[in-house]
Amino acid sequence: MTSELTRPGTAPVAPDAALLLRAVRGIRTSRPPVWLMRQAGQYLPEHRELRERHGLKAMLEDPELTATATLQPLARFPLDAALLFADIMSPVTAMGVPVEFTPGPIIQDPVRTAAAIGRLRLPEPEEITPAAVAALRMVRDRTALPIIGFCGGPLTLATYLVQGYARGEQADFRGWLHAEPGLAHRLLELLTEVALRQVCEQVAAGADVIQIYDSWAGILEQQAYTEFGLPYLNRLLAALGELEVPRVYLATCAAHLYPSIATLPAEVVSVDWRMPLGRSRALLGGKTLQGNLDPAALLGGAGQARAKTLRVLRDGAGGPHIFNLGHSILPRTPVDAVAAVVDTVAGFTQPN
Repeated sequence: MTSELTRPGTAPVAPDAALLLRAVRGIRTSRPPVWLMRQAGQYLPEHRELRERHGLKAMLEDPELTATATLQPLARFPLDAALLFADIMSPVTAMGVPVEFTPGPIIQDPVRTAAAIGRLRLPEPEEITPAAVAALRMVRDRTALPIIGFCGGPLTLATYLVQGYARGEQADFRGWLHAEPGLAHRLLELLTEVALRQVCEQVAAGADVIQIYDSWAGILEQQAYTEFGLPYLNRLLAALGELEVPRVYLATCAAHLYPSIATLPAEVVSVDWRMPLGRSRALLGGKTLQGNLDPAALLGGAGQARAKTLRVLRDGAGGPHIFNLGHSILPRTPVDAVAAVVDTVAGFTQPN
């Protein structure tokens, strides 16, 4: 399945199946490819209808519903990639930890002791996210566009398991790292193996690119990130490299960690809206940059979204660039603002 978007008075705009795969390998493209984090999300009326009819749990556990949600934004916008509809916490459930969504993930019994870590399962690869993998195969049969699979970074998954919820600067988790470094490494070892099994299944099912969401990495100072983040990320990314799949690394509020992030074996670094792409490129030399429009910019309507998109495109023109938001699209985002963003990128030409 490919998509085409027609606006009154304009020629149809079509996605380009090759753009993303060139950009992730460091090739400067005629225009940046565009996809959006959480592009299969609640801002779409058809997604809300699907969720109201079936519920989030069913959408994550029924491969046909997962595939439908994944493909919905491609039918509406000329995006250059499909993003698998899934949740980074699904592997935690397979490890034997119940997760509630209200709407963010809540773990009623945080994993903080040796006994609690000892009770965690190491699931077989096919047990981790079977519905997502089956859906990925369906999507592979229905679109010629690249498919982006993903997992949560070990550090970010550990943050939820130990803290129990997402709030503020995760002081409980940071304190636990300092108080229980041995337990922390034990938990991170296990989470790294689970994440690796998860993404290997996705690659085998047809994922063309893997993004690692390390949303909470930025809460750590440099020394803690070096001890508790880098070793596990390097292991995960190196294993993906052996599969010859391009790798994207995302960490928010993490510009202070760029000297370390620059050493990771990831072809692409996703930059949030707090750090200009031009400055980021100087600190992340050699990486393709992804980002970095503020998701809140779309709340100002189509005109504002278009102007802010052009600003990001110009800032990213100094090297290989994948256009995206600085983080996930907000549920209350107007659909016409999303269309304005995607169409603006599709009509942009990189300066010589």
